[in-house]
Amino acid sequence: MSNCSRRLPHVDALKALAAQVIVLHHLVSYGPIARAAHEALPWLAGAMHQYGRMAVQVFLVVGGFLSARGLSPRGKALHANVPELLWRRYLRLTLPFLAALALTLGTCGLIASSWPELVPADIGLGQLLAHALLLHDVLGYEALTVGAWYVAIDLQLFALLVGLLWLARRGWRHPGRLVVGPLLVAGAALASAFVFNRDPALDSFAPYFFVSYGLGALVHWLGLWRHRRAGLVLLAATMGVALLLDWRDRLALALATVLWLAWAQQRHAERRPLLPTTWAATLARGSTTSYALFLLHFPVLLLTNALLAQLPGAAPAMGLLLLLATWLLANCLAAPFHRWVEAPAARLDPLAWLPRLRAA
Repeated sequence: MSNCSRRLPHVDALKALAAQVIVLHHLVSYGPIARAAHEALPWLAGAMHQYGRMAVQVFLVVGGFLSARGLSPRGKALHANVPELLWRRYLRLTLPFLAALALTLGTCGLIASSWPELVPADIGLGQLLAHALLLHDVLGYEALTVGAWYVAIDLQLFALLVGLLWLARRGWRHPGRLVVGPLLVAGAALASAFVFNRDPALDSFAPYFFVSYGLGALVHWLGLWRHRRAGLVLLAATMGVALLLDWRDRLALALATVLWLAWAQQRHAERRPLLPTTWAATLARGSTTSYALFLLHFPVLLLTNALLAQLPGAAPAMGLLLLLATWLLANCLAAPFHRWVEAPAARLDPLAWLPRLRAA
């Protein structure tokens, strides 16, 4: 089977679109380029600045779905080596993140004199170490690049999902079938929706975001259940109650994404394509490089903002032109970054030389 045939075009579409929206949100949120965009296109730039950040919820839902699909593709119990799973996930996230962070800090050194407002004033060893361990928010350090919080939360969410499935290992009620694991995940998602997600002070920790991630995981498992529709109705009704209790735009978007993903996944299972097959390759490329784009666009934005800052009195049209150039350049750089940095990090097997730990 070819790689393209194993892909899920509807998931690729969600990831590719969400990545572009997040990039555009940052382009209209920082520096002279953002000010020019708001002056030239106030309504559009304002809407993207206000609501574009919510696209992260799409990534959270898709992340939960893909993690559950990877850990239990056919609804079977988790048999993987948990420490190795977490270590691989850490490396896959952190190595590209640190490479992009190095580019960001190098760029900050180049533009410090022309555009100091977004350049960190003082960077200590503790702050760098906290970023390397993805603990900067937990330890109270200022983030050195946009989106750093998401990388840390992604690892926390994955670890929480793996931990719940590990706890459920002794709870399988059918040979090799998944029963207790999804129930634990559903319980954690409900606790997030009704308790943790309502306290903004907890937004540095996985329980705050687990409602979106857990719902994405449940979409995968519901797709394996013969009572899928009843499960989706129950899920939607429960989240509706949570929204009536405390309306949250992000949770509403997560729920909408979950329902759309469940519908699209069912069409895919029935071999009824949702999108034209000619789009598959483009969507796959956009999805594959979405993390690289997420990491790389900020140092590019720093450079183009510094360039605009050197043109006092420039018309808003120049700012829009540089905004477009930033978007295009970031997208162009994402592919080689994925090929030469992100993909090797994903293939890295640091535990190969520790057979005893692997055997454990």
